[in-house]
Amino acid sequence: MSQQHLHNVIFGGFCVKLKDKVAVVTGAGRGIGRTIALQLAREGASLVCWDIEEESVVQTAREVEAMGSLGLSFRVDVAQFNQVSSAVEQILGRFSRIDILVNNAGITRDNLLARMSEEEWNQVLDVNLKGTFNCTKAVVKQMMKQRSGRIVNIASVVGLMGNAGQVNYCASKAGIIGFTKAVAKELASRAITVNAVAPGFIETEMTKGLGDRGRETFLKAIPLRRLGKPEDVALLVSFLVSEDAGYVTGQVINVDGGLLM
Repeated sequence: MSQQHLHNVIFGGFCVKLKDKVAVVTGAGRGIGRTIALQLAREGASLVCWDIEEESVVQTAREVEAMGSLGLSFRVDVAQFNQVSSAVEQILGRFSRIDILVNNAGITRDNLLARMSEEEWNQVLDVNLKGTFNCTKAVVKQMMKQRSGRIVNIASVVGLMGNAGQVNYCASKAGIIGFTKAVAKELASRAITVNAVAPGFIETEMTKGLGDRGRETFLKAIPLRRLGKPEDVALLVSFLVSEDAGYVTGQVINVDGGLLM
């Protein structure tokens, strides 16, 4: 059996291929972020869960602990670099390393362009795009020092295809895609991979607001004829942060049931 196969051994019903890895997941209090955190914990990582909603992120950390992994929670507004930097300092004080960063935190403030306020534009860009910048900048020096790291940015298919009523959200996600490619080129020489995952319509609190009519419209456009589940995204993220994906960087991978082909 090869060393890689030993690394990926299944123990006690859980795959421990991320054993001894320290992972930071933003927006981990609910939805896709929570599911990603639990999936990485299931694979042996120690989880540091960030969210602006303290109660929900504490609950995620408790679920991680219940699975037998180490789970910590931080209330962090990713749009505020000082908060991000302080949290990273505390993590390094505890672990002396950060192996994985999943930039998942995001919000929507939907409106037609003609009606969109400057505040609605700024809020979405600050959290989704600036937040991705803040978190990546805060961890990258440590990853460069380690000469290893995995960064996954959660984008969206609407960042590639557009969507009426979401010019702020689409712009933020398109920005994340460009950011991903640029940072991947900057960090490749240090053995740090940077990739983006672009979910389609996933069953979360965010998509419940579509209503029955909106849901049916999107289902007709999806070849697989169903909305995705958070687990569909989490399983791809778990691959991208593993050693198995060491030769994958600068990529944007859609998880959309064939919506955007």
